[in-house]
Amino acid sequence: MKPRRVSRLPLPAGSDRFGARLRALRRQRGLTQTELAALADINQGYLSAIERGERVPRRPMRVALAQALDVAETLLVGAGEGHDAAQPLETRDLPLFGTVPNGPPAVSQEAAEHFPVLRHLWAPDRYCLRCEFDSMEPTLKRGDIILVEYRPDANPEFVQGRICVCLVEGQSTLKRVSVERRGGQRCVILRGDNPDSPAMVVDPRGDLSIQGVAINLVSRPL
Repeated sequence: MKPRRVSRLPLPAGSDRFGARLRALRRQRGLTQTELAALADINQGYLSAIERGERVPRRPMRVALAQALDVAETLLVGAGEGHDAAQPLETRDLPLFGTVPNGPPAVSQEAAEHFPVLRHLWAPDRYCLRCEFDSMEPTLKRGDIILVEYRPDANPEFVQGRICVCLVEGQSTLKRVSVERRGGQRCVILRGDNPDSPAMVVDPRGDLSIQGVAINLVSRPL
């Protein structure tokens, strides 16, 4: 599969500091600080401090910001000769599902579409899922495309606080997982980030299976 090449606009003159380069790229893409912070899953106040040059992010945060801006990290940090020139990005296609696939994504025949993700995010056990409901608002919006790692029957205690694709009594749902002790028994609680979405308390004897863990937000129409 050939990588796709995406051209990038040069940064304006004077964007030599990380914060200035970040601000310039954000504005080029028409994003507010609030929108970029949500895409990169960081605090908006911290992002503002980075742009003002008051804070220097570590590499994991730089990678998250680069992914949110859909640019190579080297373009964001200004590394290497000619870093302001157009930078090619390599992508790989993953199956895009509108509903949770029945089985491993690599062998499922349900996906009619594919979606390009950055090469370093690609793996054969991952797939893209289009959000069709609003239970995870405002974290995830209807129509968002998320990257999911297929992890059948993952232990809920190992994915606490994560947004997961779950099967409850055979019905699929996208919820944040937590485990609590109630009356001496372990209970799995599935919650939406939308305050109007009621939590689901799964009976310890009930039919619950975690099928995948959401890793990244890879597309949001603007």
